[in-house]
Amino acid sequence: MTLTLHDTGSGQKRPFVPLNPERVTMYVCGPTVYNYAHIGNARPPVVFDVLARLLRRDYTLVYARNITDVDDKINQASIDTGRSIGDITNEYTEAYLADMGALGVRPPDIAPRATQHIAEMIEMIEQLLASGHAYAAEGHVLFSVERFDDYGALSKRDVREMIAGARVEVAPYKQHPADFVLWKPSNDELPGWDSPWGRGRPGWHLECSAMIKKHLGTTVDIHGGGQDLVFPHHENERAQSTCAHGGQTFANYWLHNGFLNMGNTKMSKSLGNVRLVRELLQEADGEAIRLALLSAHYRQPLDWTGETLPEATRKLDRLYGAMQDVPVDPQAGIDSDARDAFIATLHNDLNTPQALAELFQIARRLNASADAADRARLVNTMRECGALIGFLERDPQDWFAAQRAQGGDADEIDAMVARRVAAKKAKDFATADRIRDELTARGIEVRDAADGSTWKRIEAGAS
Repeated sequence: MTLTLHDTGSGQKRPFVPLNPERVTMYVCGPTVYNYAHIGNARPPVVFDVLARLLRRDYTLVYARNITDVDDKINQASIDTGRSIGDITNEYTEAYLADMGALGVRPPDIAPRATQHIAEMIEMIEQLLASGHAYAAEGHVLFSVERFDDYGALSKRDVREMIAGARVEVAPYKQHPADFVLWKPSNDELPGWDSPWGRGRPGWHLECSAMIKKHLGTTVDIHGGGQDLVFPHHENERAQSTCAHGGQTFANYWLHNGFLNMGNTKMSKSLGNVRLVRELLQEADGEAIRLALLSAHYRQPLDWTGETLPEATRKLDRLYGAMQDVPVDPQAGIDSDARDAFIATLHNDLNTPQALAELFQIARRLNASADAADRARLVNTMRECGALIGFLERDPQDWFAAQRAQGGDADEIDAMVARRVAAKKAKDFATADRIRDELTARGIEVRDAADGSTWKRIEAGAS
């Protein structure tokens, strides 16, 4: 099976051909650590965690995901709160890693911090100055977009569109309005490092380029991140790295995940609809949040609604429910045809919705089987497939115990009970029984009476 990936640069799905099969390299832009991660921030690490798991089946992967710990947003947070920059970045780095860990995101092989690579950044700036692709002005060093003919090829924009964009800062020291900062001066209140151009700090785009060169080389197999990073961040990374490395290709494949919207509305602080990962972890299991993030194809927008997490939880209830009470038997083997069909969906540009459909197909076969050996084989298959996308790696009893402890939201339970009542009235007893089983698994007892159905939580240990 050939892995194909949609490359933003070419705009097409391409077979994955690594530069060196003995050392495949992948870099994903990580967080700027000045606040807690929201659910949109969680989509890239979850998506690329799946890709990393898949790549490790066939290759030796070196996966780097950085921490941006020098940035104007961090500086502003320090000014607003009166806290030191170190305190802020350390707190939110630890919080980010804890939140991603709760979503089943495995740590990358390398987690470089920007502040630990200032020397490499200064060296890259000197290379760009020497090659004529950068210039110094008023304590700043800027990249000249007019001196890189291929600028805009990644984002499919021309320079005039970039100037019109709100994210292009026009300043009097720029030779061209679209030129971007490689180094900028710092006053005494801001973090800074000595450099040939005075005390200052790096531009955001430069940080990733320098860390990639240090840890992965001048050309990486895969560079990933959110769609919002295509321009200007990745466009600028590509420009400065290509020019600093004598025209060498910077990344062979560019992968970008789509936006996460709250309903049909873009998530933003101004609209007050930002949902933090740690808040959502109070409402649902991290595995359910992960499933929700993978329920849409990674390149497509993902609409997050009030039903997203309950639905993801119900899906995991069904998967773990199928596995429940089947003894673990490593000697039973797996169903290789089902496993291969599952992997084929991931090889098709990480089609996780189709992969989940294959997983549910295996669960349906498990539920229908009465043969002990076949059931053990199907459970092993579910576990192997699930592990590739970060699911079903715990004992089913642990899952259901966690759900009983979580209890579920009362409005959600009311809705499930109402759906069960409607199903019974429609004589859809299979659906009614399934809903009742889901509620029981989550520690909810349903009582039917002539005047309607009611529910209550079952206390732990109650019989």
